[in-house]
Amino acid sequence: MIRRRADFLAANRGLRVARPGFVLLAHPNGGQGKRYGITVTKKVGNAVVRNRIKRRFRELLRAALPEHGLPDHDHVLIGRDGGIERDFAKLRDELSDALARAAAGKGDPRRNPRRGRRKGGR
Repeated sequence: MIRRRADFLAANRGLRVARPGFVLLAHPNGGQGKRYGITVTKKVGNAVVRNRIKRRFRELLRAALPEHGLPDHDHVLIGRDGGIERDFAKLRDELSDALARAAAGKGDPRRNPRRGRRKGGR
């Protein structure tokens, strides 16, 4: 499991595959095996909702990574707002599809950097 912030930041430089319930990041980790990390921001909901999403993601990754995960890669799931309402079987299918796309090297294009989103009117 990934716990260090530096590993999460490194994964952000890797391949990105977006799905309705989550975003999968995959980044080579230099021979440390198949590792995973989960992050859900406060935009998604309160602590109860975020922890529930993380439990669902943890179970999805434990089932999918041994068979479908990329060898010697860090896999990070970023929770999206619709992830809590999605059916677990649908999330499982989306994760296997996202892992297959990542294995094929077919990532989604990066979003534009945040422009004009400053707070406080500065």
